[in-house]
Amino acid sequence: MYDPIMVQPMRDQAKDIGFKEVYTPEEVKAELDKKGATLVFINSVCGCAAGKARPGLSLAVDWAKENNAMPENMITVFAGMEKDAVNEARKYFTGFAPSSPQIALLKDGELVHMIQRHDIENNDANMVANKVAGVLKEYCTKVDA
Repeated sequence: MYDPIMVQPMRDQAKDIGFKEVYTPEEVKAELDKKGATLVFINSVCGCAAGKARPGLSLAVDWAKENNAMPENMITVFAGMEKDAVNEARKYFTGFAPSSPQIALLKDGELVHMIQRHDIENNDANMVANKVAGVLKEYCTKVDA
């Protein structure tokens, strides 16, 4: 585990974006079994989470709010802190190796898209934002009736 004081600003940044923090496997399961789209962020202390993933997610969520493409739910778990909760989330990421950071979109509890660390660390925050916004546009856009 990391020093809780050290990771608090990283947790706060994810919460400021709009992610609900979950800490236990039971909380993860309850959130991921909900109907609708759930954006999952496996948060991390690494530099690519700080300089690319969290800023990219912030930009993508801002875009989604403006373009009626928000998922119904957004949750985050912190790698290296709530290990059991992270492992529970990864049970839903069938076919993908553990990675942190990691951004997944589930629809009705089923994985529909995954962005792995290698997709994040080799890009900048704007590219991460574009990847996430593209996924939200494809799976979460609501059409006004």
